[in-house]
Amino acid sequence: MIEEKIKELGFELPEVAKPLAAYVPAKSVGNLVMTSGQVPLVKGEIKYKGKVGKDISEDDAIKAAEVCALNCLAAIKGEIGSLEKIEEIVKLTVFVNSTDDYSSHPKIANGASELLLKIFGEKGKHVRSAVGVSGLPLNSAVEIEMIVRIS
Repeated sequence: MIEEKIKELGFELPEVAKPLAAYVPAKSVGNLVMTSGQVPLVKGEIKYKGKVGKDISEDDAIKAAEVCALNCLAAIKGEIGSLEKIEEIVKLTVFVNSTDDYSSHPKIANGASELLLKIFGEKGKHVRSAVGVSGLPLNSAVEIEMIVRIS
């Protein structure tokens, strides 16, 4: 069971984060489910804020990416009812709030990618983009969008 694996890894699947504006957390199109961008919200609060390379360490930004990935999975579960329906993780888009001279965005994105591999094994392998941005909603350190294929 996917949720048991998440707990074994020392994490908890959160409740679906309430949208911060006029959108839905996830949407199904055929056998794909796409999430809206998920920030590192924990119990309604942004846990990791600021720019990587200035306000927040790489280690904390990696933790932020893990939280974002879990929030994506929560949004997907809210849309389809069970994470067991996930056949594979297809794509992640990872946005890193960083200084202009910061260039290790893939290292931050690995926080999410490696967690998904631990949870899903081979089904967790995905394509990915890691992008540095000048700002994110609520001064979040990281924001992630996820696409999965379901059965």
